[in-house]
Amino acid sequence: MKKHEKTEIINEVKKLIEESNAVYVADYSGINVAEITDLRNQFRKEGVKYKVFKNTLFKIAINESGKYPKLAENLVGMSGFAFAMKDPTAPARIIKKFNETNKKFTLKACYIETEYFTGDQLEALANLPTKADIVAGIISSINAPASGIVGSINAVFRDLISVIDQISKKAA
Repeated sequence: MKKHEKTEIINEVKKLIEESNAVYVADYSGINVAEITDLRNQFRKEGVKYKVFKNTLFKIAINESGKYPKLAENLVGMSGFAFAMKDPTAPARIIKKFNETNKKFTLKACYIETEYFTGDQLEALANLPTKADIVAGIISSINAPASGIVGSINAVFRDLISVIDQISKKAA
């Protein structure tokens, strides 16, 4: 590989690191072409870019970017890199699901934003709620007091109407 090709790859990795909110490093040894194609399709559906780079070039890119320094420790053997563009926990769910049927694809380590996680924390990462789930929970929490207030106001009006109705019946 020529020096300018290496430079292009390093720049591509740095760009992916800057654009993503999570980076996962996985061991893909023993996976055949059909399995990796299926895995790439699952990643693509969730807005995750999956690439394979030489470990040394990836290490240079993270050193130059100044981000994710602990990933360098895990760059041994065959490494695939998943870059989450939308949901930072989507790769964890995909890797876990794929791993349940095929034990060949394992998580080495990952960074979500600035937080480092090891491969044995895959289960916890995969069970984290998605961003959409969190937003929905917040909105429902905000909405709950408002509907409670509306219910209380309606109850006061019901009681007031009931009292007025009782008074009008006594007067008649």
